[in-house]
Amino acid sequence: MVNRYRGEISAEFDGIKQTLCLTLGALAELEEAFGEQDLLSLAERFASGRITSSDAMHILGAGLRGAGHTISDEEVGKLKVDGGAAGYISVVARLLTATFGDDKQQSAQGTDKRGAPSKPGK
Repeated sequence: MVNRYRGEISAEFDGIKQTLCLTLGALAELEEAFGEQDLLSLAERFASGRITSSDAMHILGAGLRGAGHTISDEEVGKLKVDGGAAGYISVVARLLTATFGDDKQQSAQGTDKRGAPSKPGK
């Protein structure tokens, strides 16, 4: 069972339900893979909404490894998900939202885009 408070999501690959989580180690792996210097730069990259298939493969691989699965990005590239390309992007979007949140969720929690407390009246 996934724990949303830890940023976990569930997705089905090749007919098998898997847990994904972008742990701190997984995020460091993505910073290195994408050549980003920090978490804010990584979050901004994802917030652009432009994700290549290679990006998706790295994100899904890091999420699976973060949840304890032993799998390479090459093996991730061979996994099948319902919905084709849209299905992959849906899983990536859910994982990124679980990790970084979204503006509406953060506003309701009283935090800004970095997770810091927002100023009163904003």
